[in-house]
Amino acid sequence: MLATVALAMVACTSNGSSENDNAEQANVLQVDDVLEQAESLVGDTITLEGVCTHTCKHGARKIFLMGSDDTKTIRIEAGDFGAFKPECVNHIVTVKGIVAEDRIDEAYLQAWEAQVATAGGEEHGESKTAGCDTEKKARQETANTTEGRIKAFRDKIAAQMEAGGKDYIAFYHIEAIDYSIEE
Repeated sequence: MLATVALAMVACTSNGSSENDNAEQANVLQVDDVLEQAESLVGDTITLEGVCTHTCKHGARKIFLMGSDDTKTIRIEAGDFGAFKPECVNHIVTVKGIVAEDRIDEAYLQAWEAQVATAGGEEHGESKTAGCDTEKKARQETANTTEGRIKAFRDKIAAQMEAGGKDYIAFYHIEAIDYSIEE
């Protein structure tokens, strides 16, 4: 029992950390947790950390953080600071930001089709497969053309509606306020 008390006293005084530091560390979410709770976190300011797997090649305005495996990834968008540093990749990054929801519904898909028809869409990604490969992987998309992506979204919405669900698909991202790279 004395050993337990001694250990507790050492833990409370080691590294000069305060209760506030411990509370802040306890409030840091992992990517898996954010993805599981995203719907209830929309609009909340959170702190999360994960391994950065990709920095957007178009000015580093986006990064992707991976959770426990590469099927659990979330997009982080740069806030007022404008861009992420390239050295984020392959490092643990801690982000403070606001959870946001992206809804894909029929109106969104029709607007996308109209944009494609007028060839006004921004080309994005590192391949010619209609979109950023990293973002498509984060969304668990498999289609390799814009038309295929739109059809796949329509199919998912229809299946969800048939099961008594929502008339849209929701994806979540973080609008970063601040970030740091673990050295």
